Amino acid sequence: MRNWLLMAIIILSPALASAQRWSVNLSGGFANYTGDLQGNRFTTDQAGIALGAGALYDLTPHLAVRGGIAYLKVGAADRYNRKPDLRARNLDFSSNITEGHLGMELFILDRTAHRLAPYVFGGIGVFHFNPYTYDSLGAKHELQPLRTEGQGLTGNEGNQPYNRTQFNIPFGAGIRWALSDRISLGWELGLRKTFTDYLDDVSTDYFDVTTLLNEAGPKSVELAFRGGELKDAANAVYPAGGTMRGSSRYKDWYYNSSITLHIRLFSDNGSMSSFGRKRGILGCPKSVL
Repeated sequence: MRNWLLMAIIILSPALASAQRWSVNLSGGFANYTGDLQGNRFTTDQAGIALGAGALYDLTPHLAVRGGIAYLKVGAADRYNRKPDLRARNLDFSSNITEGHLGMELFILDRTAHRLAPYVFGGIGVFHFNPYTYDSLGAKHELQPLRTEGQGLTGNEGNQPYNRTQFNIPFGAGIRWALSDRISLGWELGLRKTFTDYLDDVSTDYFDVTTLLNEAGPKSVELAFRGGELKDAANAVYPAGGTMRGSSRYKDWYYNSSITLHIRLFSDNGSMSSFGRKRGILGCPKSVL
């Protein structure tokens, strides 16, 4: 019996040591985007919620593999813009974003020797977005099916409707504060470089109103230009086809700022850690003297 027990300990010891390197995390904060309806690079103005969950596997005291999922809500409206010509456009949108990502974290300091540990991260992700708005009667409408910029219509066949599931490049920085060997709190700023300019359904020019009406319908015309809904714009008319509606020069971005809670699945209880160092209750090396 003792031999079997000893053999089991020998076989399982690498797995137990590896298990000490796993941690899970939860996060909550705000999200926002930068695009044609939100000119500020970083702001809490018109921000939405950001929630996330993930896992981390420590490779060394300075390097870890990370992965996770997130739910974010972004949106913006021209009525809050300081520029009169954009307020006259009167567009708005909201979008729920779900994403998954995988990447690496690089810690500036040795986490086994410091309570505060700043880090940077980067990786690759995939996200789904679906811009929508409410018309003047309060009815909700998804914008991509309406082809508000004439995507795929006669004379614009080369510009097909955008894909609402795409890749992105997540990166950013944060700091983590160890409360114990197993629990730490942190703050993180995460940026997402996307490869679409349609996060807000606005990118290029107004499409010919007659073709848009005939092939996409009156609701597309109504939501492609909403200047007529303003109280002081009773004479506003749909702009001529080819008039600038948005700028496709830069792709849209979105980002989040979140508070994070990290929980290590297994603690070494101050013994030799999986990194081969002796650690105290806050991850600091114990004195050997």
